[in-house]
Formats: sequence, C-alpha cells, structure tokens
Amino acid sequence: MATKRVLVLYAHPSQHRSEVNFPLRQAAQEVEGVTLVDLYYEYPNFDICIDREQKRLLSHDVVIFQFPLYWYSTPSILKEWQDLILEYGFAYGQEGTQLHGKPFLCALSAGGKAEAYRADGYNHFTIGELLQPLEQMANLTGMVYLPPFAIFGSRTAVEDKRVAGHVEQYRQLLHALVDDKVDIKAAQALPILTDNLRNFIKDGA
Repeated sequence: MATKRVLVLYAHPSQHRSEVNFPLRQAAQEVEGVTLVDLYYEYPNFDICIDREQKRLLSHDVVIFQFPLYWYSTPSILKEWQDLILEYGFAYGQEGTQLHGKPFLCALSAGGKAEAYRADGYNHFTIGELLQPLEQMANLTGMVYLPPFAIFGSRTAVEDKRVAGHVEQYRQLLHALVDDKVDIKAAQALPILTDNLRNFIKDGA
C-alpha cells in the first residue's frame, strides 16, 4: 500500500526524440502513488496555472524534476515553473513553509559520459555542482535535497542496450519513495543515486 505521494514534474521540449527520458516517463506513470505531470504537454504556451501547481505540491510528499540536461540546466519550462510557483509566502519567506520537509530530487539524463562530469573532464564540474541552483532552491524552500538520479551517456544508451536497466532502477527508486523505504541520510551521503540503490533503500524494496 502506498504511503507517500510522489509528484514527478516532467519536462522534455522534444519528447519525440527522447530515447531515455520517455521510457522513464512511461515507467513513472505505471507506479501507483506517483503523479506524473508533463509540463510541456499541459502548458504548451507556458501559461502555467499557479493555483493548480501549488495545490499539487501541497497534496504530495515527494517532488521530482525529471528532465534532460540542457546547457547544464533544466529545460526552460522548469525554470518558468519555479519562477511562478515558488512564491514568497508560499515556498519561502514569512509564513512560506508549505514545502518544508518534502524530499526533492532531480531525475535527469546527460548526453556526456560520467567521466566528462568531473574537474578534469571536458565539462569541468560534477553533476552535483551543476545542480547547485536547484539544491539551493530546495534549501531555501525547506525541502530535503537528495542527490540526482543521473543517467550519463544517454546518446548511446540505446545502442549500448542500457535503457531497460535505467528504467528498472528508476522504477525501484519510485517504489521505494512511495513505500517510504528510502534512508534519507544514507542517500544524501552519495554523489548520485543511480547505481547505488542498495546503499539507501531499506529492506530491499
């Protein structure tokens, strides 16, 4: 039985070309207790409904941004969503405590290989460093920031036959979040959640 409600805010501006994020999206839709919101589908003109999105946040226990990494950040609609939805007095500031205590994480795909995301790699920064604006967003709003579920080398995931494995790991993570079987402190100690599920999921969920 589901004990936590998980909100996945999915953003992919060219979904028809997606080889990794779309299968992950489909997997998320199938997990009981997960609400998947396709932001580009729901708001094709970026006319985001603040009241609807804030109510969604209030009615869920865990928040996930799922997206392909675009120019070291999120697709633009996720930034628009943050700008509009995380209002003073709701998400931060005086009496802005509505999101306190809710775990938050990013589930993302990156075209480059894992070794490209380190100080001596061609991207020069780790994926955790590149996501620091989102980490600080979580900090300011009182959410509990978790390391990303990050899939590297997404451009070759299909030919390398890795997609099914990534989907299964994502499904396990979502089930663990719904079933409240994630050891938050153990997860926070990791650089990424991907390939480390056994280190923070309790009772073999």
